[in-house]
Amino acid sequence: MIAIVDYGMGNLHSVEKALQSFGEKTLIADSAAALKKCEKIVLPGVGAFDDAMAELKKKKMDLAIKGEVKNKKIFLGICLGMQLLFDESEEAATEKGLKILPGSVKRFSEKSGQKVPHMGWNQLMVEQKNCPLLKGIASGAQVYFCHSFYPAPAENSVVAATTDYGIKFSSIVWKENVYGVQFHPEKSQSVGMQILKNFIVL
Repeated sequence: MIAIVDYGMGNLHSVEKALQSFGEKTLIADSAAALKKCEKIVLPGVGAFDDAMAELKKKKMDLAIKGEVKNKKIFLGICLGMQLLFDESEEAATEKGLKILPGSVKRFSEKSGQKVPHMGWNQLMVEQKNCPLLKGIASGAQVYFCHSFYPAPAENSVVAATTDYGIKFSSIVWKENVYGVQFHPEKSQSVGMQILKNFIVL
């Protein structure tokens, strides 16, 4: 069973529907006890970094997530859920991140000539062919983005795929049992569904 973390800010039902299309059992989870029942965890997200972390802390889900990750439970962060893995964000005025992966989250500069937010289809450039999420995914595959901020990992070794939007940024990260995608796989048609299928069979 896969836990989908409910902190009041995610595309819970679109992610749930995508996972269930493979026959996978899911649980909308808003407690540490719910996370313990599941083999994998998905942290989806749409919204603001400060609000998201405040809600996770209110439910003590920040500590629960960190505990489950430390115990090697397989974890996937999507969009804001990926950004929350890092230490801090330029978007945040008060809150720090989960600090599961070292690094920060930065805002796209409009000086690059690109519109902010970055919204629409863009390419994945595969950096680590052995990343389990990328099985069957060719470099150049198109996925759907909607974000104004992007992760800047402190460790280049965690960058599994990149995308170019005025600058090259990390669009998939991977370290041991922890995965993060900056795009929305549930909205990325066949490529996104393949990525979710890869996650399910980990």
